[in-house]
Amino acid sequence: MNYFLTYTVYVLILSVLMGISTWKLFKKLGYNPLFAFIPFYNYFIVLKETKHPKWWAILSYLPIVGPIMMSVFHLYLMKKFGKILFKDKLLTVILPFIYMATVNYSKDVELEDENELFLTDEEKSEKKKDSFIGSVTFAVVFATIIHVFVTQPFGIPTGSMERTLLVGDFLFVNKWSYGYRLPMRPLAIPFLQGTIMDTGEKGNPKDDPKSYVDAVKLPYERILQFNKPQRHDVVVFNYPQDSVHTAIDRKDPYVKRCVAVAGDTFKMRGGRLYVNGKPETVLGDQEIQHAYTVNTGTQLDIPSLYNTYGFLPVREMQDEKNGGFVYIFQGLTDKTAKDIKALPNVISMEENIYPKDSATISYKLNADKTAYTKSIDTTQSIFPINKPWNQDWYGPLRIPKKGDVVTLNQETLPEYKWIISKYEHNSLENKNGKIFVNGKETNQYTIQQDYYMMIGDNRDASLDARFFGFVPEENIVGKPMFTWMSLQGAFADNSSSYQAPFKIRWDRMFKATNTGEANKTSYWWIAAMILILFFGWEYFVKLFKKKKTEDDL
Repeated sequence: MNYFLTYTVYVLILSVLMGISTWKLFKKLGYNPLFAFIPFYNYFIVLKETKHPKWWAILSYLPIVGPIMMSVFHLYLMKKFGKILFKDKLLTVILPFIYMATVNYSKDVELEDENELFLTDEEKSEKKKDSFIGSVTFAVVFATIIHVFVTQPFGIPTGSMERTLLVGDFLFVNKWSYGYRLPMRPLAIPFLQGTIMDTGEKGNPKDDPKSYVDAVKLPYERILQFNKPQRHDVVVFNYPQDSVHTAIDRKDPYVKRCVAVAGDTFKMRGGRLYVNGKPETVLGDQEIQHAYTVNTGTQLDIPSLYNTYGFLPVREMQDEKNGGFVYIFQGLTDKTAKDIKALPNVISMEENIYPKDSATISYKLNADKTAYTKSIDTTQSIFPINKPWNQDWYGPLRIPKKGDVVTLNQETLPEYKWIISKYEHNSLENKNGKIFVNGKETNQYTIQQDYYMMIGDNRDASLDARFFGFVPEENIVGKPMFTWMSLQGAFADNSSSYQAPFKIRWDRMFKATNTGEANKTSYWWIAAMILILFFGWEYFVKLFKKKKTEDDL
């Protein structure tokens, strides 16, 4: 079903529930009972009668924001009829339409007189408390609107994009860069992505409570799409093969560089990247790295190297046979590798490149985690699993484009099965050497959307499209705008023997993240504007009200 049609159905259902549970209350307020059934206008009346800003009614049915505002409006209405005890408020929030219906059909319910002259000190104190809670609630709602509909903050916990984006960078992402993707799970806890907290097995999100109601869903829809991801863009997207969350917009967020777009041909040769047969173009703010093994006669001063070169994850091991040390550096730029090779205690240095025609295949651990099963772990294996490819020798692979008609057989099926069954939501069967799509035997398939190849700049430390395959257009979130905070040591690096000390990287704060320039623009003024709007909203509202009152006098 179409997104807007599905959304309209939800709005109508909620409006009917609102009408059934409050029509008598509207009649007591002096309105036609049918007004309780009219979307938006019903809450407009509630706000008008409870002396709150009437424009808030616009927020009543918005995804994620709507349920919060509805609860607030229901509380306002119940208070109008004297339901102010804690149990009344709790029931109004938890069982809104059921509790309001009990009040609606009660014979003794009457309007409460809210004349300030007759309020006791206790009631005045309660009113001030409600005003404070209302201010906090609106601040949360305002932040939720920004978070859901404008820009969303993300943190960088891994080094896959070093040194373009550093571990501990916190970014604001523009959700309108490639058109706005409308929310698909409208009933959710604000600010949480997929799960509420780690309550089950540590590191296993499958048994953690979800932050959204999966049963209330809307289909994928993107509006005002004037641009699509281009080569070299740094892009935030939802991890395509997330098996925990079926909702596309609730899958884990990843950030990588778009190296190839729909219709391009991608390949790796000896750790070097090629698109359409040409070596990649390296932008001014992009630093490509590779893994190296270094043998030394004496121990390296790793803390000193960190201070000099910044992020430098490394595993240190003693060479018992030769009496020296072995260092496996996760990612070094060409310049850093040259400098380290020149150190006096370095005996040898070699770039780590996988042998050609050696497939990277991983297998799942069994239940007690003591041995591997024969089941392939597709998240840790090179995509597609039937090719003799690895991280350094990969492809050529053509990126699917909307409208492409691809051939389906036993050789090509591993390349397209996720597209057909998961991303484009068809039934797919492979029986007795025959392929069935939606119950019909076929040897071809027409691609329904564009796909992209997302690769990390830190090539040898990046779980990227070489493993999880094509990224569907529907998974695209947006483009990072700027780094609002950068903290070295904010996340532990399990791949390194040395952990960098904690410090604030002031030189990166409010800097643009996606310009392609070596000297990036500072967006401190945007940050200042967001802070002023967030913290000064109540002040501006009160100032406007005061001015309006003076004008009326």
